[in-house]
Amino acid sequence: MRYIRYAVLAAIAVTLITVALANRATVTLNLLPRELADLSGYSFSVTLPLFLVIFAGIVAGLLIGFVWEWMREHKHRAAASSGRRETKKLQREVSRLKDNASKSPADEVLALLEDTSHTR
Repeated sequence: MRYIRYAVLAAIAVTLITVALANRATVTLNLLPRELADLSGYSFSVTLPLFLVIFAGIVAGLLIGFVWEWMREHKHRAAASSGRRETKKLQREVSRLKDNASKSPADEVLALLEDTSHTR
């Protein structure tokens, strides 16, 4: 299984290197369109290789998707957490009731039945 993972990672690496080598030309990214920059008096631009722009877009899309899914699944995680808390609470209560039942002499028959049901 480890070799398959290494093969997939190697294929991804070769693909990324190929894309980077094929898109080495520089592009200028502007924060605002030229007309809006002239109107506002603020203009910011940066010149980067095209492959960096492509990879940054992919990473930004992945991050936005992960955060979106994490927020969307919050209700499921909260329900599971409250279910675990309720289960632990009920287990403690059952344990406490069993301890109380085994201590009372009036319920000796029930205590014997409880002990035999655990040994089966």
